[in-house]
Amino acid sequence: MKRHISFLFLFLISGLMTAQTKKIEFVHYKLDNGLNVILHQDNSTPIVAVTVLYHVGSKNEDPERTGFAHFFEHLMFEGSPNIGRGEYFKIVESAGGQLNANTSFDRTFYYEILPSNQLELGLYLESERMLHLKIDSIGVETQRKVVKEERKQSYENRPYGSLLEKIFSNAYKVHPYRWIPIGSAQYIDQAKLEEFIEFYKTFYVPENATLSIAGDIDIEETKKLVEKYFGEIPRGNKPIPRPDVVEPPQQKEIRETVYDNVQLPMVVFAYHIPEQGTPDYYALRLLTTLLSGGESARLQKEIKDKKQMALAVGSIPLSLEDPGLFIVYGLTNVGVKAEDLEKAIESEIDNVKKELISEYEFQKVRNQIESDFVNQNSRVAGIAENLADYLVYFGDPNLINTEIERYMKVTREDIKRVANKYFTKENRVVLYYLPKSMEKK
Repeated sequence: MKRHISFLFLFLISGLMTAQTKKIEFVHYKLDNGLNVILHQDNSTPIVAVTVLYHVGSKNEDPERTGFAHFFEHLMFEGSPNIGRGEYFKIVESAGGQLNANTSFDRTFYYEILPSNQLELGLYLESERMLHLKIDSIGVETQRKVVKEERKQSYENRPYGSLLEKIFSNAYKVHPYRWIPIGSAQYIDQAKLEEFIEFYKTFYVPENATLSIAGDIDIEETKKLVEKYFGEIPRGNKPIPRPDVVEPPQQKEIRETVYDNVQLPMVVFAYHIPEQGTPDYYALRLLTTLLSGGESARLQKEIKDKKQMALAVGSIPLSLEDPGLFIVYGLTNVGVKAEDLEKAIESEIDNVKKELISEYEFQKVRNQIESDFVNQNSRVAGIAENLADYLVYFGDPNLINTEIERYMKVTREDIKRVANKYFTKENRVVLYYLPKSMEKK
C-alpha cells in the first residue's frame, strides 16, 4: 500500500532504537489449524507490532494471471462482513496506530503498529480478513483501477520505471521470477471474480501464514487472545502450490538498450547468484558492503568521488527464496558515456577478482555487517518481521540471534572466490538506459 498514516505514538518509536545487547527471546508454536505463531515480549515501551506473513508472492502466480499477490495486498483492506469497506485505516488511525502491507516475489506481509492496549484490536482485524475477507465485484473493480494507476505512475510513466521488469524478464526465461510483483494490467483486467476468490482460498489460509507479535505484551495472555481470534479459522482444503521450476544456467551475456524519457544514461549489471541463506550468499553480502556500503565504499570512492563519472553508483544482492540476482548500477554524470561508466564499474569488480581485500577493509566490512544486523532488530516491528522471515524462509526463527555467525564465517578468500565465480560475462545481463534523443531513427 502507498498510503502511510501518522499516529499519536510516533514519538515513542525513538525509544525503541536501542542496540541489541542481549538475546531476543521468543515463543514459537502452532495452532491446530496450522497457523504459525511467534511471540516476543518487550515491555520497555507501550507499543505492539501485530504482523501476518502469508507465504505467497508473485512467484506463486499463474503466468497468465500475474499481479494477483500484489492485487491482494490492496484487496485485503476492502473489509469483511463485520468491517465496512475501506474502514481498516480509519479504525487503526483512531486507535493511535498505523498499518501497511508489502508484496515481494516470495511473500505478502501485513502489519499494524499499535499502542499495546490495542493488541486485541490488531488481532481482530487480521483474523477478520484471514477468516472472511470481503471479495465482491465492487471491491475488485475498485482495486483494479487502483493497481493499474499505481502501475502507470510507478512503472510506466516514471524515468527508469521499467528497470526491474527489464532486469528480471532478461535474466529469467522459465522461473516465475521472470515477472515482477506489480504484474500485468492486462491479466488483472481479464481475471474474473471467481479467480480472485479461488486465489484467496488457496493461499490466505492459516497453514500458509505466520502471525508474529512483538512488543509490550504478556505471553500467556496473548496466547489466549490468539486462540480466541484465530483458533476457529478452518484450514484450507487443498495443497498449497509451490513452484519447483529451476532456471537453467545462463550461457552467454544478455544485453539490451532501452531508450526512455531520461536525461542521463544508466548502466545496470545483473549477475545470477544463489538463494538467500547459502554460504556464497553471505560472502556476496559482504562483497556488496565492500563495493557500495557507504560513502567510503569502493564504487562510491573511486567512480563517484575520485573519477566523478557517476551521480550515483551502487550494488545489492537481492534476498530471494530461490536463486536471485546481484545488481550493480551506475547513473552517469553529465557528459559521461554509458560505455565509459561500464568500463569503470567493471574495473572495480575486476580488482576484487584479482586481489584479496586488505585486512583493514575486511574488518571494516565485518563491523558494518554487525552494525546493520543489530539495527534490523532495534524496533519491535523489525523484530516481528524478522522472526517471521526466518521461520518461513529458513525454518528457524532463532536465526534472529545467530545468523550473524554465518556472516562472520566468511573469509577474505571467500569474497574473492565468489567474485570470480559469479561475476562473469556469460552469467550477467547488461542494460543501458539512454535518452530517447540518442536513438537512431
